[in-house]
Amino acid sequence: MSAPSVLFDLPGPKARRRHRIGAVLVIAVAAVFVYIAVRRLADRGQFDGELWSPLFNPGHEDFADVWNFIWLGLQSTLYAAGIAIAGALVIGTVIGSTRILLSTSRTGRLLRIPLVVVMELLRGLPVVITILLTFTFFRYIDFRLDFLPGEELMWYVAVGLILYNSVIIAEILRAGVASLPRGQAEAARAIGLSEGATMRLVLLPQAFRIMLPALISQLVVVLKDTSLGLLIGFHELLWRSNRLAQLYDNPLQALATAGVIYILINYALSRVAVWTESRVSHAAGGRKAAAKTEKATGAITGG
Repeated sequence: MSAPSVLFDLPGPKARRRHRIGAVLVIAVAAVFVYIAVRRLADRGQFDGELWSPLFNPGHEDFADVWNFIWLGLQSTLYAAGIAIAGALVIGTVIGSTRILLSTSRTGRLLRIPLVVVMELLRGLPVVITILLTFTFFRYIDFRLDFLPGEELMWYVAVGLILYNSVIIAEILRAGVASLPRGQAEAARAIGLSEGATMRLVLLPQAFRIMLPALISQLVVVLKDTSLGLLIGFHELLWRSNRLAQLYDNPLQALATAGVIYILINYALSRVAVWTESRVSHAAGGRKAAAKTEKATGAITGG
């Protein structure tokens, strides 16, 4: 009989055998699917060198131009993501702090209602609709963003992403503040700090440190969402990959290359989030250990 764990019973010999059989069947089905897919792609000539050569053969006459074209798209993607995450951080911090501060008084609770309504509206809209609405709104009021540096369409995408992600970041920071011990805010008020100063000097810095992995993970989401700029003609990575696919009649190869680039960047950002989370956890553990040591030392010395 298998030994029970805290949350569930560990599988016995029969259950483990069923799990192994299931795993083998899944792998076999996946292998058959991959084999069929590869065969059909080969039959349609998708592995021919002429389709891959512009992307991966340095000897091809267009190789340098193709990768310069892709690089420009990657730059646009990174610029849009950087602007969006910076703007969302600033606006999200203001929104999150305002919502928390408004909840501390009766009058503030009434003022918080329209803020919450707007937040829920923005959070409930799909990102693609937010971007399209932003683009359409600016066009209808005849307000151009061509005075800003960079491609004009990039700013419509960035504004749409800021509107959506600022609400998400506000909720992330609100959760970070809620996770802090109540005694921190009470101690800050006891030494004469106002509600705003308590939020700015005591609570927000700790909330940022605690929620930093989640904020970095949100950057991954923002980076992927920049590809929605394709719908309004923004010349980002996906748009340029699609243009290459039309030019060389190799959509599978061009889009697969763009997909690999997205995966590599997002994987790197995900590893940064994991590393940051481990550093934050170790730092928190070190502070707790130091506090326990100081308390024990005080008890021994009678301090």
